[in-house]
Amino acid sequence: MIYELRIYEAMPGRLADVLNKFREHTLPLWERHGIETVGFWTTVVGPSANALHYMLRWESLAERERLWATFLKDPDWARAKKETEVNGPIVASTSNTLLAPTDFSALK
Repeated sequence: MIYELRIYEAMPGRLADVLNKFREHTLPLWERHGIETVGFWTTVVGPSANALHYMLRWESLAERERLWATFLKDPDWARAKKETEVNGPIVASTSNTLLAPTDFSALK
């Protein structure tokens, strides 16, 4: 099992738009494509209160590459991206880290 931690830093004042994009568009598409979410978090205390942190679970790197590629090619995703960015970009930057659980991790 591999976990992917992704962090989206929203444009100033646009975190609500990022959250709505996930809620209304991204999650239904991920479900359709078999992309499994672990959870989503916003910052209570930390360097940025304007960030969305989320984690995805993958069986392997090959599964990640295959499912992510089909998601990105989905015309519904292209429409959702265009629609949610009609007033300009909502995400300033993204980062992602692929993680392998330790033998003592609660998530395996």
